[in-house]
This record gives sequence, structure tokens and C-alpha cells, in this order.
Amino acid sequence: MINALTIDVEDYFQVTAFEQQVKPWEWDTYPLRVEGNTLRILDMLDEFALRATFFVLGWIAERLPALVKEIRRRGHEIACHGYGHQLIYRLSPQEFREDVSKAKKILENICGEPVKGYRAPSYSITTKSLWALDVLVEEGFSYDSSIFPITHDIYGIPGGKRFPHEISTHAGKIQEFPISTFSLNVGAWKPHIPIAGGGYLRFFPAALVAQAIQSINAREKQPVIVYFHPWEIDPQQPRIRAGFKSRFRHYLNLQRMELKIRFLLSNLRFSTVPDILKVNIHNYCNEHI
Repeated sequence: MINALTIDVEDYFQVTAFEQQVKPWEWDTYPLRVEGNTLRILDMLDEFALRATFFVLGWIAERLPALVKEIRRRGHEIACHGYGHQLIYRLSPQEFREDVSKAKKILENICGEPVKGYRAPSYSITTKSLWALDVLVEEGFSYDSSIFPITHDIYGIPGGKRFPHEISTHAGKIQEFPISTFSLNVGAWKPHIPIAGGGYLRFFPAALVAQAIQSINAREKQPVIVYFHPWEIDPQQPRIRAGFKSRFRHYLNLQRMELKIRFLLSNLRFSTVPDILKVNIHNYCNEHI
């Protein structure tokens, strides 16, 4: 089965873990490393002849339009990661609309084509911000990949659907591709374990992650969405002073991440989010005729 491969294009100083140490108005004082790291990812994907979806932060696109063009030139999908990497549930609906509209226009002006996919900063579409889906529909997005069906201190909708599905909003319908989890069967207890990207991929052995993805594909007959960030393959990035939890989340196993990604790319099949959603919708229709 083909799975979705996604890259959230943001830089090391823009992550939520460091929001107390680095304010948005200070971002321009930090050296950009996202361009070089993203080009390395593009070369890696060329090596494996794979296409992916790149959720690009509008702030980055505004400063590095040539990078966005290069991602698209190499055959990958450009999708939207918002503009200022602010948690949605801390914004008003109007503030969110302004943020996402600004980012979408920047990306579309660079690429010369519609941008249809969105992923929230730090997966911050939660039960407190489901109204954001209405805004996304109204702004012309056809799919979202922001909902993480786990319990977490920053994000998550515990008990949420684990696989691609359609959500009806007051503004219309949108496809949702939730961040993937592995369901453990422990008697009556079936915890959902996040395994498919970011810090979770840096924490778990790559072989275990690949085995979990293959199990989801075979046992549940569903695609998985894998994600990572350009800064996660950059162990030489400048260190930011922060609390232990933030440093642990951000710096854990950076030196091993590229090897882990290469292992997954070698052992699994991947493509863009729209490619997978088309296949998934087709399969769903066939199973329910």
C-alpha cells in the first residue's frame, strides 16, 4: 500500500517548544537553515524517486520563494502550514483567517497554482478550534491534515477518527487525513500510539515504526501519513536555551533522524497526500457499494 509522505517546512527557532524563548518578531535575527536542509530532503527524495507533500510556512515562503519553486519544480505538492506558526486555539476565527489567507496567497503567487492542503502549526486543530475547518473550507482548501487522535499537552483529539475521512462543516465538506497512530490491542484497552513522525519517529526504532506502518496497511487496510521537519535532519543547528522538556522534545536523536527516514523510504511506498486520498476514497466507495 502507498502511504503519504509529508514535510512541515519551518525552521528550528519557530517551533512551539521554543515559543517562550524566541518570539515571532525576533525570527529575522536567527540564521536560516531551512533552505539547505530542505534541499537535502529534495535530493533524498530524488534518490528514492518519491514525491511528497510539503506544508510550507508562509513566513518561510515569503523569504525563500526560490525554495518553494524548487520544491514544486521537482514534482512535489506545495501545501500550506499557515503564516506565523501560531497555535490556532489561541487565535480568534478572524485572526486565523487572516493568517491562513495570507500564507495561501503567498504560496499561490509563487507557484502560480491553487494550494489545496493545510496543516495547522503543532496540529492545533483540537476540540477548542474545530471552527477552523469552516474557515479552511471558506478559504478554498479541499483537505486538512491537522487532527492528531491522541492525548497531548499541546494538541490532540482523543478518540478522534484515525484514518482519512470527510468532515461536514457549516461551510461545506473537507477531507481530513489525521496524523497516524498504531492501535495496541491489550485486552479491553486499545491505546493509540503515535509512531509515524517527528519526535515519535526520533524516539522509536525505525524498524519498529516500519513494522507498525506495514501492520496498519495489512491489518487495517488503511494508509499512514508520515511527517518530519527539515530541522530534524540538522544536528548542527544552533542550540536554544530552554527547559528540559522542550530541549528533550526538540533535540532527541537528531543525529539519527536522516538514517531513520532513509530506512522508511527504502522499505515502504510513499506519495503525496492528494494521491493517497484519491486511492482511499476510491477504495471506500468500492467497499460500500
